[in-house]
Amino acid sequence: MDIINPRSDPVFLKNNDLSSNSDNVVQLKPQNLLFKLRVGVPQTFNVSFKRAEGYPIDLYYLMDLSFSMKDDLDTIKNLGQDILYALKKVTQKVRIGFGSFVDKVALPYVSQVKAKKNNPCPNRLNTCQPAFSFQNILRLTEDADKFKTRVSDQIISGNLDSPEAGFDAIMQAAVCQSVIGWNNVTRILVYTSDDTFHIAGDGRLAGIFEPYDGMCHLNDTGFYDSTKYDYPSVGQLARVLAANNIQLIFAVTEDSVAAYKALSKLIPQSVVGVLKNDSSNVVLLISEAYNNLSSTILLEHHEAPSGLDLTYRSHCTPEKGDNTPWQRRGECMNVKLNQQVNFTVSLNISTCLKEKQTFSLKLQGISETLKVSVETLCDCDCQDREEQSSHCNENGTLTCGICSCDEGHLGQRCDCERPKDMTSADSMAATCRQDNSSQLCSGHGSCECGKCICWGTHHDKFCQCDDNSCARHNNMLCGGNGQCDCGTCKCNANYTGSACDCSTLTDQCRTVGKLCNGQGTCQCNQCQCTKDFFGINCSKIADACPKFLECVTCELNNKKSSGLMSNCSQLCGSVKLTWMKGPQEFPCSKDTISYKVELLPDGNILIFYADLPRSIDRTYVIIGSSVSSIIFIGIAVILISRLMLEFHYRREYDSFLKAKEAEVWEDTKNPLFQDATTVVMNPMHIQED
Repeated sequence: MDIINPRSDPVFLKNNDLSSNSDNVVQLKPQNLLFKLRVGVPQTFNVSFKRAEGYPIDLYYLMDLSFSMKDDLDTIKNLGQDILYALKKVTQKVRIGFGSFVDKVALPYVSQVKAKKNNPCPNRLNTCQPAFSFQNILRLTEDADKFKTRVSDQIISGNLDSPEAGFDAIMQAAVCQSVIGWNNVTRILVYTSDDTFHIAGDGRLAGIFEPYDGMCHLNDTGFYDSTKYDYPSVGQLARVLAANNIQLIFAVTEDSVAAYKALSKLIPQSVVGVLKNDSSNVVLLISEAYNNLSSTILLEHHEAPSGLDLTYRSHCTPEKGDNTPWQRRGECMNVKLNQQVNFTVSLNISTCLKEKQTFSLKLQGISETLKVSVETLCDCDCQDREEQSSHCNENGTLTCGICSCDEGHLGQRCDCERPKDMTSADSMAATCRQDNSSQLCSGHGSCECGKCICWGTHHDKFCQCDDNSCARHNNMLCGGNGQCDCGTCKCNANYTGSACDCSTLTDQCRTVGKLCNGQGTCQCNQCQCTKDFFGINCSKIADACPKFLECVTCELNNKKSSGLMSNCSQLCGSVKLTWMKGPQEFPCSKDTISYKVELLPDGNILIFYADLPRSIDRTYVIIGSSVSSIIFIGIAVILISRLMLEFHYRREYDSFLKAKEAEVWEDTKNPLFQDATTVVMNPMHIQED
């Protein structure tokens, strides 16, 4: 079988070069792509963008006409020419339009008292037009004088509550494209207000429960009948503005900036500028906001098929190269006019598509789009059919990479002649099984023309033998002491066992001519000792010390009494005992006796015994040392404490003496003392000289 490995390179259906030619402006390249993707195999392609110099601009000015904006309206009436002049510094093709909004004509937004409804000004000294939700006053035009005239005709209005119907106005200006007159150019919507906005759900205060349907509802005079539908949601607003490539500039007063900045974070390609109370800085604000929006390039995809993962790598400046990380969208900041930016887009699909699907890549605020069509390669192309193919040894037809054999031939490549007694390929495969229930070639080979072709180290007729499957010892096949033959070890001389791990020699068990000292058996050249013995050659006696204690005690007592004690032969049997002069310290000891037990090569037991050296009773030493240490430490603590107190008292006494020497006393009268004699002068007495 041939391996078919189809490639999924992109097919460029439209790939016009970037151009600033006014007759054929191209800012985005390519324009149309087709991919045939394989599941799990990512593919990449490059996208380039260069903002064309002098690209046309449509600017729609949307103004709040509630009474608090009265001085702003007076300013705007004289600024139409200035706005056009500022934008013509960027491009000569500029169009401007004008619309206004107040609020829904329903309680609690607008008074329903007839006199107040006709003139909603706060006092009767002013004249206001009736409130409305939105009105398209001037369709987009290049005529600045017409803009000034239509705006000059506007009269301020009023409403009851602070929030306005700005969302209604933005939505109608975006979806009513034919009424507003939007062209396929850079679209800017300037929103001016001095207060906040109503959002979806606020309409319930006026008994309006039907959600906004996303459609254009302007009547013939350009007014929006706003009492049928609730206010649009933020999500609807963001989606419609992005779909129509409209960039939104919020020109609002200082008090409302925080609310609009929070809103701007949810709406792509929108900025917030601080408007002076009389809108005198609106021209500068629009110019700065446009430059800010145009310098930010964001590439995103829309309505991509389920299972298709897209990531972007942005190449905003040449010095950054290809080291920028992959992100969920392409993003370049501070892009200058005529500066080209590039993006690498990666596509990776995780599931097969039933049919071709198309989605788009768009730059926020730019009307041009890149269409991408995607198909999946989940099946081989089986349209080609080759009869008597060389791949099939000219004995069959190659279809979809598989041989269909002619009569009399079998096999994956039709290379087997079918015997007359075999009616099918299954009959031939049966000759590759040991029995009817076994696998083909024991699962270790392939059946070709009725014979097993074994894999790896397997062999024999049905590949049932493996010379690498024998038992191992010390991580070696057959312990390194034999050969593996069809799963069974054939051991070398002097070795036996399933893994040839048992030596038949006895040299490791023999000492002085005896196997295991006569106290065990030799198995695989290792001693297996009887119950009372252990060690490599069974030369050590288990529990020797307690076992021969009575014997040694009896013999020692008998020796000290000059043989007057009873005979110890009943306790010692054939054990030989040897007295060692002088105190000795052997492995076995009890009270004043010290001894050791040895097994002789002839199987007899020999015991050496002696008096145990007298040891000093360490208990008294420990107690004496502890008591002495405690007494010494106590005395030391007392002496140190006494010295510290002495030092403290001496220092205090010296301080007292110095203070006494520094004292200077003077005589003074006690203010509480009264003399015992009191002299009172009689004012009536005149003393004679």
